[in-house]
Amino acid sequence: MNAILIIAHAPLAHALRQCALHVFPDCGQQLSAIDVQPNLPPEETLAMARIAMDQLSRLPGVQGVLVLTDIFGATPSNVAQKLVDGVKSRLITGVNLPMLLRAVSYRGEPLDALVSRAVIGGTQGVMQVAITAPQNQHRRSNEQDHRDHQQ
Repeated sequence: MNAILIIAHAPLAHALRQCALHVFPDCGQQLSAIDVQPNLPPEETLAMARIAMDQLSRLPGVQGVLVLTDIFGATPSNVAQKLVDGVKSRLITGVNLPMLLRAVSYRGEPLDALVSRAVIGGTQGVMQVAITAPQNQHRRSNEQDHRDHQQ
């Protein structure tokens, strides 16, 4: 089993965790979140993240930790890069809810497979949805629909 640590700008990390718990109420112990506050120095965030990472990695049965952050190059991602070792922990940036739900679903797989599934889930969860014309086109006021006058 793998654990998951979300590090993101406040309040995103805890909001994503709450969404995941809504769908998977049994994942609470293996899913931790750190909201990066705008007024907190990165060193303090890193200290909190190290504690969370240590706690997750010590859970019974946890083999690895997947760290998810919101934006590459921002403070959450920079903090996370100092945490992961590439062996027992991995980092993915650009977290979204489909990615997180996929990661929680497959947290029992090996860490490499989990990373792959999470990235695929995140990218497949982003799509443009086609809109059907009849439902979303406004009729001009001078046009009449013959169905409006049926008796």
